Amino acid sequence: MMDINELARVDEDSVFGGLAELNHEQVVFCHDQATGLKAIIGIHNTVLGPALGGTRMWNYASEKEALTDVLRLSRGMTYKAAITGLNLGGGKAVIIGDASTMKTEAFLRRFGKFVESLNGKYVTAEDVNMKTRDMEYISMETSHVTGLPENRGGGGDPSPVTAFGTYLGMKATAKKVYGNDSLTGKKVAVQGVGQVGMYLVEYLKKENAEVFISDINEDKLKKVAAEHGAKVVGMDEIYGLDVDIYAPCALGATLNDTTIERLKCQIVAGAANNQLKDEKRHGYMLMDKGITYAPDFLINAGGLINVYEEHLGNYNRERAYSTAEKIYDTCLSILNLSDSQGISPQEAAIQLAEKRIADIGRVKLSR
Repeated sequence: MMDINELARVDEDSVFGGLAELNHEQVVFCHDQATGLKAIIGIHNTVLGPALGGTRMWNYASEKEALTDVLRLSRGMTYKAAITGLNLGGGKAVIIGDASTMKTEAFLRRFGKFVESLNGKYVTAEDVNMKTRDMEYISMETSHVTGLPENRGGGGDPSPVTAFGTYLGMKATAKKVYGNDSLTGKKVAVQGVGQVGMYLVEYLKKENAEVFISDINEDKLKKVAAEHGAKVVGMDEIYGLDVDIYAPCALGATLNDTTIERLKCQIVAGAANNQLKDEKRHGYMLMDKGITYAPDFLINAGGLINVYEEHLGNYNRERAYSTAEKIYDTCLSILNLSDSQGISPQEAAIQLAEKRIADIGRVKLSR
């Protein structure tokens, strides 16, 4: 089977072959000339349920880069839902463009019509550069949307629950590495202090960890540093810091040949998706350096848990947090499985996720 990381090397004429190799059920290319909308919806797997995953808006360098991103992200959502025990499949959408200038009511409602055309096979929510207000516009054209504001019966911003799960995953990994899960006095480098990273810093400071932060947005850095007493470091400097834990909370692929060589931490545990540029090779590079990796699609599942509660109807925030608490024990189980089988934590997590999908798939076939 083609590795997910090989997609970027697939020839333009072989895109359909590449999609088949990656086992995606459906990829939808959306274009509307009147609004300027260009989007791609990736549906990876719907064995466990409808493909629920957020919509990300980003100014991609190329359409091929956007396609690579949506395929990696939607596949990650399949594993995230499966390993968390949710009855959901994996999907994701990316909108190509500048979120600061292109988003309008008409633009978002047109995207909503594309979501509606999939008849519930894909359910959207917010992701990078998308807010609850954007979901309101999308919901004017489709009911297959979550992440709505609380005053609309939704769960509101899922970021706090994402941060909570990431924090618990970090603590579970600390338990595995240090013998106890206390983060007091631990040095933690948080890369990215957007919605999730900001809340994660708050949890860490409450536990008296020493926190270092970096972000492309200077205003966010100043705000988080002032509110929580975190130390600001440079975008490149963060990789070489002498810390206990590195927490990637921005975009993916920050764990690669160059950065892993520079890391001086014992743990990597963060909220970003697709942190390993090459999930197999870089997973083992971390192991070779004695660094324990908390699989991203497990510990950042809090946001999916939150929107799943909303998707079920009668949203209950306490129930969402209660479900997210299970991330701690699941993370420990995966790290123990990794040890016992001599495989990377990422491979151990994928193994458990794929087993659940296969098991439930057989149950459905037997009906």
